[in-house]
Amino acid sequence: MGRVSGRSCIVTGAARGIGRAIGEALLDEGADVCFADIDADGAARVASENAARACAGGGAVTHAAVDVTDRAQVRRMIEHAVEIFGKLDVTFNNAGVNRPLKFMDVTEENWAFVMNINGLGCLIGMQEAARQMIAQGGGGKIVNTASIASRQGFDNVAPYCASKWAVVSLTQSAARDLAKHDITVTGFAPGVVATEMWEQVDRDLMDIGAAERPGQAMEEFSADILKGRVATPADITGTTTFLASRDSDYMTGQIIMIDGGMTLV
Repeated sequence: MGRVSGRSCIVTGAARGIGRAIGEALLDEGADVCFADIDADGAARVASENAARACAGGGAVTHAAVDVTDRAQVRRMIEHAVEIFGKLDVTFNNAGVNRPLKFMDVTEENWAFVMNINGLGCLIGMQEAARQMIAQGGGGKIVNTASIASRQGFDNVAPYCASKWAVVSLTQSAARDLAKHDITVTGFAPGVVATEMWEQVDRDLMDIGAAERPGQAMEEFSADILKGRVATPADITGTTTFLASRDSDYMTGQIIMIDGGMTLV
């Protein structure tokens, strides 16, 4: 029996990177997992590629297309998971974006794009998951993806930092409101993680003149990591599975830093 055997889980932003790794780790420990992403083909592909893993772990797997800023789509995603698995125990609000610009160049469009997905998307995901958990009874767990950028501001990604501070605040607000329903709300804050998103950020920073060569941004951001290296998605999933498991039942309103010692707060 794995730590999350019999638990029905949704992970958004799961077609790649940290989201995919979270879902795969949950499958390894017996959960039923819905891989959800705005990239419908990507989510379907990942679910298909993990069919054998689900069977080995004793769980089941499905997928859903979702724009996390569209409440109707979020509801359909949850309805689909409940139809397939019978219930919803855990949801990971992991979908997120970044679009670097120098601080003085940030526009209303840039701000709205990042804040809508990272902030509003997290709010909608929490609300709709909570509605399902309350309706079915028995409590549940909501887990949000924050960031090292939720602990300090960085000059070339100001909207991203603001959005991740919002995730922390939303996590605390929801934890206070949903405790009476036995729903816990927690989050985790990765540091520098080698994913496709970081590859795109690296290119974006070169485009705006904030970096001169590929890999420079990651090197500079990670220079002070006490562990001496950037993270991989596998470095994150021990904590995320813990947050989905019964081992974290007495934890709520908290954000766990997983940054290799990059920021000590």
